[in-house]
Order: sequence, then structure tokens, then C-alpha cells
Amino acid sequence: MNLLHIDSSVLEAHSVSRQLTAEVVEGWRRAHPDATVEYLDLAIDAPSHLDAHSLGAKTGPQAEPTARQAQENALSERLVSQFLAADVVVVGAPLYNFSIPSQLKAWLDRVAQKGRTFSYGASGPVGLAGDKTVIVVSTRGGMYSTTEGGRAAEHQESYLKVIFGFFGITDVRIVRAEGLNMGDAAKAAAIASAREEIAQVVQDPVEA
Repeated sequence: MNLLHIDSSVLEAHSVSRQLTAEVVEGWRRAHPDATVEYLDLAIDAPSHLDAHSLGAKTGPQAEPTARQAQENALSERLVSQFLAADVVVVGAPLYNFSIPSQLKAWLDRVAQKGRTFSYGASGPVGLAGDKTVIVVSTRGGMYSTTEGGRAAEHQESYLKVIFGFFGITDVRIVRAEGLNMGDAAKAAAIASAREEIAQVVQDPVEA
């Protein structure tokens, strides 16, 4: 069993999402001793955002890619191959300005590849990476899940569920810690609640 551990917070040691993804991975390894772990820190090793070169590497009219296109294509290939090789993906996804960090978005743009993670058929898009479990560690400074307005404002968990679903992944589990900037008591309660969720998500078996 291969586990891909991804962090995207820029807060380093102050990051709650990093703390909780580490606890998810530790718990998963205790429950699944055969798991091997590969780590990707997007705050340190973020892929560049899509541009004409990275898109041209896959769709450009040239018979041969330019040197820049070949470089970008190699990066995309490395990231999508790493993603496809994982049975379990643990993603640290803090809420930044109502959405996910741009580093995480850049990674998703690289792994969203036609013919690798999705395709188009007669009835529309078909996900090709459905044989995975994704555990999203969602952290938020405020409260978003408890009101209609809050749920409408967040484009973090909702977006990740949509794009992983587009890849065909139906087993997307959310570990949430919100209200982290609303005082020490609220932060402690949020982390305690997240740890209860971690204890549940790491126990469920992955379907072979």
C-alpha cells in the first residue's frame, strides 16, 4: 500500500494542517503497517502554474516539444505518476481567502491530465483514478460549516470534493478543524474534534 502525504501550508511549524496530516499518516501507518509513505511539501517544492509552455507540452502543434515544453511535461508526468501510484493520498488543505493555497491548486492542475486522471466519453467526463482513498485535512480560522452563508463562502472542501470526484475518486474523507483563530479554547476544541475524526478515518480499510 502506497500513501502520498501532501502538505501545502506556508506556516511551517505554526501550521495546524501540517500537525494534523502528520497525525493522520502516523495513525494510518499504525493501522496499516504495510504502508509506505512518500512526502510532497508544496510550500517548498511547488510546481509552476500552468502557462503556454506547460499546456503546449501536451497540446501544442509542434512535432517535437521545445526544451521548455519538455521540461514542463516532465514535471507534469512526475507529479501525475506519483499521484496515480498512491493508494491513499493525505492532503493538508488550509483555507486561504475562501479557497485552497495556490500551491495546491498548481499541483491539482498538473495531475488533471486527460487520459491519465480523466477522459471524455459519449456521456461526458469519466474519472480514471477512482481506486484511491483521499483524506483531506481541512483547517480554517473561522467557522464555515455551521451556517448557510459560511458554507456558500468556502471553496476549499467543496472544490476538493468536486475535483477528486472528477478524477473518479468516491472515497474522499474530510478531517476538519475550524474556528482556529477564534481563541485558545475554540482552537483546542477544534483540534480535539479533528483528532476524533482522524481516529475514525484511519481505521477504515482500503478496498483492494
